[in-house]
Amino acid sequence: MKLQPLRPTLLSCRQIDDVNEALGRGLIGEGFDVARHRSLGLITVDQDDSAYVALDEATKHAAVEVVFARSFYAGAAHASGPLSGEMLGVVAGADPDEVAEALWVIKQHLAEAVCFQTMADRPQPSSALLAHVVTETGSYLSTVAGVAAGDPIAYLIAPPMEALVAVDAALKAAPVTLLQFIKAPSETNFSGAFLGGSIADLQAARDAFVDAIADVVSRPLQAARRPARLRR
Repeated sequence: MKLQPLRPTLLSCRQIDDVNEALGRGLIGEGFDVARHRSLGLITVDQDDSAYVALDEATKHAAVEVVFARSFYAGAAHASGPLSGEMLGVVAGADPDEVAEALWVIKQHLAEAVCFQTMADRPQPSSALLAHVVTETGSYLSTVAGVAAGDPIAYLIAPPMEALVAVDAALKAAPVTLLQFIKAPSETNFSGAFLGGSIADLQAARDAFVDAIADVVSRPLQAARRPARLRR
């Protein structure tokens, strides 16, 4: 099986060094703290889940928090504008230099690390998927997945049918824990799961997830056959 990367595009990246306090409270809510949230870094990306992993990576390298991260309905193909993409992410920190460092980490991570993939040796167009083991979570994904910061997780995303079959296969492939199942429909109509366990077990589960999707793509109607008890 040959996986072909679908690299994300960072569509916009801006910084507000000293955000208006009322706007900060409108964005972050009652948790807005001028001592911690003076400067904001904003990104839009055409792949939401890749961006979420990159945002988490930023929290491991700079003194920032992810204060807003949301996908847009219907995905990048139906974006509200040329710079909207599939999601808006915002990091916040007390020091503009820390926010600037976080934005650079996000840019580099999107360019070099995690991304969606498709199966180049399967019928085209093939299903897009994200199957990634985060070996050490930062403050963002650890909170989303419900684990301690630093714990590893498998981040598994695919279209709804493929995801349901593949998450089941992943859970059976290794002694991993289903931390969260992402039901369809999500904002972008994808589905998936966060899994917990050792890095080796998560890697085995990830591989089983990919193999199961390859099987669904190759044989989408495999179960659409007359049951043996009805055969004559």
